[in-house]
Amino acid sequence: MIEIGFIRHGITEWNLQGRMQGQTDIPLAPLGREQAALLAVRFRTEDWDGILSSDLIRARETAEIVAAASGIRFLGTDQRLRERYFGELEGTTLPERVARWGENWRQMDLGREPVESLLSRWDSFLEDLVRVHKGRRLLIVSHGGFIEPVLANRCHTVVEGHLANTSLTVVLSEPGGWRCTLLNCTKHLDTPKCGRLDTWSAKY
Repeated sequence: MIEIGFIRHGITEWNLQGRMQGQTDIPLAPLGREQAALLAVRFRTEDWDGILSSDLIRARETAEIVAAASGIRFLGTDQRLRERYFGELEGTTLPERVARWGENWRQMDLGREPVESLLSRWDSFLEDLVRVHKGRRLLIVSHGGFIEPVLANRCHTVVEGHLANTSLTVVLSEPGGWRCTLLNCTKHLDTPKCGRLDTWSAKY
């Protein structure tokens, strides 16, 4: 058994501008650092064994802030936790995408990483994680475009809308499947939102 707390990184200037980030390495905005600090305060009263993150700076910085201020041990980064690569879409806003490729841009390839590739990265990472940290409770700081497909395809948990910056989603590995116990929770921020799924379970 292993319990995982997925955290979406703190907000960036590109988030605030509505620009698609993908694997472009954008740092946290000042507000993102504040969000991470508030998340750290929350974790001072929760029992977690360690925190890992994507190697992209916005995720790594979020993890480092949380670790330093909460006392949770930072276990390092892994590039397999990176955001999905969005090809030509990276750096663009919605109006720019519509102007460049039309209203149907979502149906175009444009160099995007296939979801199957992203899930393969996750499966490889999880296999190593379980081997080394079986029985532990671990936080993973990653990206909305990475966490959401993993939740949908591996934990059968669908996020309404999108994961909020520094939101916490908790999944528990049990015999026969994953159980999601907390979804997109931001109670540590000024505008709390917290979805508890205490009786919900997902099959592999």
